Amino acid sequence: MTETQFKSGFVAIIGRPNVGKSTLLNRIVGEKIAIMSDKAQTTRNKIQGIYTTDAAQVVFIDTPGVHKPQNSLGDFMVKSAFSALHEADAIWFVVDAGMPRGRGDDFIINRLKEVSNTPLYLLINKVDLISPQDLLTIIASYQTDAPEWTEVFPISAREGDNVPELLDNIVANLEEGPQYFDADQLTDHPERFVIGELIREKVLQLTRQEVPHSVAVVIDKISRENEEKIHIQASIIVERSTQKNIIIGKQGAMIKDIGTRARKDIERLMGDKVFLETWVKVEPRWRDRPQALQSLGYSKEDY
Repeated sequence: MTETQFKSGFVAIIGRPNVGKSTLLNRIVGEKIAIMSDKAQTTRNKIQGIYTTDAAQVVFIDTPGVHKPQNSLGDFMVKSAFSALHEADAIWFVVDAGMPRGRGDDFIINRLKEVSNTPLYLLINKVDLISPQDLLTIIASYQTDAPEWTEVFPISAREGDNVPELLDNIVANLEEGPQYFDADQLTDHPERFVIGELIREKVLQLTRQEVPHSVAVVIDKISRENEEKIHIQASIIVERSTQKNIIIGKQGAMIKDIGTRARKDIERLMGDKVFLETWVKVEPRWRDRPQALQSLGYSKEDY
């Protein structure tokens, strides 16, 4: 008998905002490494999630939702998303089953037409929210004026429907390759990045429409207080003093709630008790200032 060869490869996940790309990535790796929110354009960086078995390793690149940029940060996000297409051995184009094909989908599809020699998967997500008889019509709408899809998978990232079958398919079609990361590693991002994203997620979830996407989080310090507790200091960056007041809340209630919820996720991530300190700072128009973008981790070198 010949020994089974190890397989590996990179898969880019692309789509419009809010179609469930980050939910899918978290489902695959089994941990929250990409933040989830019902607000569009939640993911800002290319986040790599790593799925490893005894026979294969798949590195997934979760990209920012493709949208019409309104500022320098938005421009960074869109360029970052499309740059992943050139790094991938396969591309997953995720669409929302409950939303009709729109101009944003057409924009992505036209870019996918330019990709050659890379398998293109059409993933119809959120099928748990539609009537089964509508599925064929939805699939047909993405087969007109589109590239030839290598595979079409109806899935529910939230419920996990058809996700194991999707994983089996992608692994079966990978080439032989090395194991790029340790078997127990779930992401290539450092802990500081993931912790900052978990805090930003809580800001987005709790402030709703009151604070738009002018929020960034910087982890100022991580230190071990003792054998049982880790001390984390973080700054929440906003553009206006009115946003600062909203995040702090009446008598500090909002910032306390943000910290409490974020701490629980961080403790789950790190497997330790955490003491989390947060401050809110105002950086006017940081989304349009290249130096501010770079200092907050949004570098043009990423695309």
